Amino acid sequence: MARNTQVPADHHAPPITRLLAEFVATYPSRGWSDEVDHAAHRTFLNWLGCAVGAANHESVQAALAAVQMLEPAPQASILGRSEKVDMASAALINGISSHTFDFDDTHLKTIIHPAGPVASALLALAEYKGASGRSLIDALVLGIDVSCRIGNAMYPDHYDRGWHITGSTGTVGAAAGCARLLGLNVDQTAMALGIAASQPVGVREQFGSMTKPFHPGGAARAGLMSALLAQQGFTASPRALEAPRGMMQTISTKNDWSEITEGLGKTFEIVLNTFKPFACGIVIHPSIDGCAQLRAQGIAPEQIATLELKVHSLVLELTGKKEPVDGLQAKFSVYHGCAAGLTFGQATEEEFSDEVVTRPDMVALRRKVHATVDDTIEESAVELTAKLIDGRQVHVRVEHAIGSIQNPMTDAQLDGKFQGLSDPVLGPQQTHDLIQSAWVIGDASDLRDLTRLATPMSSSSR
Repeated sequence: MARNTQVPADHHAPPITRLLAEFVATYPSRGWSDEVDHAAHRTFLNWLGCAVGAANHESVQAALAAVQMLEPAPQASILGRSEKVDMASAALINGISSHTFDFDDTHLKTIIHPAGPVASALLALAEYKGASGRSLIDALVLGIDVSCRIGNAMYPDHYDRGWHITGSTGTVGAAAGCARLLGLNVDQTAMALGIAASQPVGVREQFGSMTKPFHPGGAARAGLMSALLAQQGFTASPRALEAPRGMMQTISTKNDWSEITEGLGKTFEIVLNTFKPFACGIVIHPSIDGCAQLRAQGIAPEQIATLELKVHSLVLELTGKKEPVDGLQAKFSVYHGCAAGLTFGQATEEEFSDEVVTRPDMVALRRKVHATVDDTIEESAVELTAKLIDGRQVHVRVEHAIGSIQNPMTDAQLDGKFQGLSDPVLGPQQTHDLIQSAWVIGDASDLRDLTRLATPMSSSSR
């Protein structure tokens, strides 16, 4: 059989790999505004709470059991657990746990969850090295900028092809962050990015399974290993990202190089990061918000005859599961999200438990929800019409859900979210202390003080 040997068009790609390596290796520590630094602390805190909260989930238990078969050296902590494993395995498992509840951060322009790969790799390496909090925050800002700028350049084509953009770009972002934390020079950092460019992780077919949260974990592990290899002299193509057969032109037909080069070092993507009040796919959030508003108006689930939604096509493409059978599937069901919003006025991890998802009243209410596509409506919006059994109709339109850039969660709301996730794992007092530590992590002389707080004490010592 003949094969197509045509080389993709180069589009006069600038030396992206080298440019990003210079940015990561040479950018001055805290060379950005207070807004950027605060956004980095919000990102770290949200990631930490999500990872601790899922520490006892079955996906984390399974990943830990698999890792322990390798008899790893106890180099780094698993957040929310007492076990220690090697750095790479800690990056993997913490990345898995941080994404398990689908409650983590979202860069809305690309739907990347940037902290999962980058922070998971960085904390494992920083704990092993005894690195400072400032070095971690610096590396987090730079690593997330690399991953999101690469995502900006390829989105939406790359995502539409079926790649899970969090894993594919996160591998490079994690490599960049770890290269910075290791103090690699420009040439070594370019090699780290090049090694990572051969390891994009994750396809969207896995959404709704344990393998979806594996993607940021796998990306964290791959990025960390890329930086460690580069430190030892391992080589890669110096054009591994931008070359015609490099990563970006291989996995996307859209490559807008200006999305990487323009504003590099002047504007930072981390300030565009958002945080979820609802533990599910981001495109469901406007519908949940709207249903919570209906409930706040006094409309009870038993009053609903039908609930009509008008949504962007991406909502049904990503979250169109009408009959989810467990909590993981329900996170990709706009129908369950609406039922949760109407019934509870919220959609935390509890509302996505298997027990709630399979409750007869929730199943019945989901079946009253009907969604139709209207692409005049933005991805961030929804129109809801509740038709009540008494004949009345109540209309709600949500332009920007809580948690969006336009309607962000406050620091206090992030604290409350963290407490809800972490209290059952660490207890209220230790959770409180961990939150306080996370807010000032940039001033910490040694990250190991924080990882000790993220390790459960015995019940008698709480």
